[in-house]
Amino acid sequence: MLTYEFDDKRIRLQESPNGADIEFRIELLRDAEAFVPKLKAVRAYFEDNDVLTDVLFYAYPNHVYTAIVRPDYYADFVLQLMKHRLLRSVAWAEA
Repeated sequence: MLTYEFDDKRIRLQESPNGADIEFRIELLRDAEAFVPKLKAVRAYFEDNDVLTDVLFYAYPNHVYTAIVRPDYYADFVLQLMKHRLLRSVAWAEA
């Protein structure tokens, strides 16, 4: 199982099931303008590969975003969030 931490004063991240997929609701709070390019870089990573349905991104007003992630791309998605410093830490935990 993959666990992660984020700065809850700067970002709100909620994860929930969406059918067979996992839905991430990402809300940028403080310093949102600094995080928008980072989130766009995560989106670009998945848009540039050959799999069209790995991660689907949706943008809403007030810096709210949704990402629907296929289970086989879950770890890749979380690691991309970490790579672009949207998360503070990522760790494997025993189930």
